Amino acid sequence: MQAKQIDKDFLNWAIQGGNQSVEKWQTKMTALRREQVQKPTIYVGAGTCGLGAGAAFTIEEIKKYLTDKNIDADIIEVGCVGLCAVEPIVDVQLPGRTRLMFQTITGDKVVSLLDAVFAEEPPKDLVMCQFCTPNQEPWEGVKFQNEHAFFGPQTRWVLKNCGIIDPTQLEEYLAFGGYQGLRKVLGNDSAGTPAIDPADVCAEVEKSGLRGRGGGGFSTGLKWRFARNNNDPQRYLVCNADEGDPGAFMDRAVIEGDPHCLLEGMIIAAYAIGANKAYIYIRAEYPLAILRLEQAIADAEANNLLGDNILGSGFSLKMIIKKGAGAFVCGEETALIHSIEGKRGMPRPRPPFPAVSGLFGHPTIINNVETFANVPQLLKNGADWFASVGTEGSKGTKVFALSGKVSRTGLVEVAMGTTLREVVFAIGGGIENGKAYKAVQIGGPSGGCIPESHLDIEIDYESLKTVGAMMGSGGLVVMDEENCMVDVAKFFMDFIQRESCGKCVPCREGTRRMLETLVRITRGRKNETGRQTLERFQSIVLLEQLGEMIRDTSLCGLGQTAPNPVLSTLRWFRDEYEAHVYDRTCPAKACTELISYRITEKCTGCTLCAKKCPADAIVGTVKNLHSIITDKCIGCGACVDSCRFKAIEKV
Repeated sequence: MQAKQIDKDFLNWAIQGGNQSVEKWQTKMTALRREQVQKPTIYVGAGTCGLGAGAAFTIEEIKKYLTDKNIDADIIEVGCVGLCAVEPIVDVQLPGRTRLMFQTITGDKVVSLLDAVFAEEPPKDLVMCQFCTPNQEPWEGVKFQNEHAFFGPQTRWVLKNCGIIDPTQLEEYLAFGGYQGLRKVLGNDSAGTPAIDPADVCAEVEKSGLRGRGGGGFSTGLKWRFARNNNDPQRYLVCNADEGDPGAFMDRAVIEGDPHCLLEGMIIAAYAIGANKAYIYIRAEYPLAILRLEQAIADAEANNLLGDNILGSGFSLKMIIKKGAGAFVCGEETALIHSIEGKRGMPRPRPPFPAVSGLFGHPTIINNVETFANVPQLLKNGADWFASVGTEGSKGTKVFALSGKVSRTGLVEVAMGTTLREVVFAIGGGIENGKAYKAVQIGGPSGGCIPESHLDIEIDYESLKTVGAMMGSGGLVVMDEENCMVDVAKFFMDFIQRESCGKCVPCREGTRRMLETLVRITRGRKNETGRQTLERFQSIVLLEQLGEMIRDTSLCGLGQTAPNPVLSTLRWFRDEYEAHVYDRTCPAKACTELISYRITEKCTGCTLCAKKCPADAIVGTVKNLHSIITDKCIGCGACVDSCRFKAIEKV
C-alpha cells in the first residue's frame, strides 16, 4: 500500500492548532475543510452500507455523467454519515453554495439529480438537508442539518467526521483538528510546550468519567492506571474491533469513516500506559474497514505519527492489525488475547485480569473502538469539557446501531441521559408501517428487552440495569406488535448456543437445554407425547432455573449474560410465554407451528391458494368458498402470499 507523505511544516502547524498566522496554510486548511470549493464537488457515502445499497454503481454513473457533460468536478468517497435507511447518500456542493445532502441516489437517478442541481433546482423529494457552511449562500426552503429530525437531536462527537471527510486522506483529518490531542500529550520542544506525564493522562481520563463503551462500562482511566502502575516493563494495548453482536455495526462504521480518530486515541492510550506495541483485533469480514486501517497506519508511519520517536518525543509505538475469524466469544477479553497469541479463542478465569497479566503474560489494556475514538477530543478539550455532557455516573455520548422495525435505521450518537423514547421515536422516526411499539433489544445477546412501560428510561449504565438490560456495545433492535418475544429469545439463544466456546459446562450445556426448551414451547402439539406435554408445562420454571444457574456459574462474562434475552423477556412478557405453554397459541402470530389459518367470506373461489398449498390442505371448488383442513396445514403461509383478495387470515 502506497503511503502518503504530506508537507512536514503543514503537519506541525496543523497539529498545534493552526495558532500561528500562516496565510498559505490557512488557505489550505479552508480548502481541505471545503468551506469553499472552486468547482463542483460531489460526495458519495461509500461505507459498507452505502456500497451494499449500490453506491459503487452510483459513482460510476456520476463519472459517466461528468465525462459526457464535460464538467470538471471532484468526486469524494466518504464514510457513512449514519442514516443507513436512505443509502446511497450523495452530497453536492456548488461553488459559493452550501453542501446539499440527497437520499436514495441509485445509479438510475444520477442524471436527473445532477441536471436539477446544476440548474439550481434540487429535487424536493430527494433532498434531505443542507450543511451550515460558513460564508456560503444557503438553499432556500431546505432544512439545515441541525434541523433534520434524524441529525438534529444527536450529539456527534465520535461520528463528527464520518460522512464528512475522505477517510483515506490524512490531511483532511488534520484540517478538522486531528492529532492535536496527541500533540498536546506528547508536548512540543520547539514551541516550549512540555509533555503531559503518562500518569497525568490516566488521571485526566479517569476524571472525565469516560467508561468503556464495549460492555460493562468500567472506568477507562482507572483501568489504564492499573497497567501503568505495574512494574513489568513490557505492556501491550489492544483494540477490540471484533463486534460480534447481531445488529451491531458501530465500530465498523467509525473505522471506515474516520480511521485516524481510532489511531490517535490508541497512540495516546499506549503512551499513557507505557506500551510500545498495540494490536487492532478486527474480524476478517470487515474488508473495507481493514483497508482503511492499513492506509491510515501507513500514512501515520510515513509522517512520524506512528513508529519510532513519534513527533520527536522519544515515544515509539508499533501498530499491528490482527484479523479474527469471526468467533463471538473472542469479544471477551481473555479469549481475544488467546486468539492474538495464536491459540484457540477460549476464556480463562479471572483474576488475574489482563491489566495485570494479559497478552503473552504481560499487562494488557483492551478497549473497543468507540472508547479509543473518544480519547483525542477528551485530551484536546479537557476532562471538564467531556464531563459536561451526560449523567452523574455516565459521561459523554454513546453511539448506537439502530435497526429493526423502525423507520430510520442507522448510526445514532446521543448524549448519555437521552431517553430511549427520543432515540426510537424522535430520531428513529417511530415504528414503521404504523405498527405499535413492543420492545427494544439493547446490548445484543448479552443485553435485554425494554418494554413500552420503560420507554422513558434514561440511557446510562446504571438505569438500564434496573430494567434487566445493559448498555453493551450499542446494538438497538426495535420490535413491533408482530414480533413474538418467545421467538426473539429463541433467536438469540440459538446464536449464543452456536457461538459458545464450549469450555465450561454451564454455558455449553445450559444454553443448549434453554434452546431445546424454547423450541419445544414454540412447536405444535402434533405427535406430542404425554411426557413431552408434562415437560412443556414445566418449561417456564425450567427456563428460570437454568438462566439463574448459567448466570451464577459460567466462566466468562459472555456466559454469565447468556440467559439475559430469556430472563428479560420472561420478566416483561411472561404472558406470551404462558400463552405458548398452556394455550398453545402465539399472540403475535409469528411462531409457524402455532398458527392456524382461516379463509373468510372474501374468498372468490379462484383456487390459486389450493394450487400453492404444499400440503394439499385447502379444499373447495371453483367460484365457491374454500376451507382449510387444520390437521393437514403446516402453517407455511403460502396461501396468504398467493391470495389476491386478502381472504385468508391468521387465527
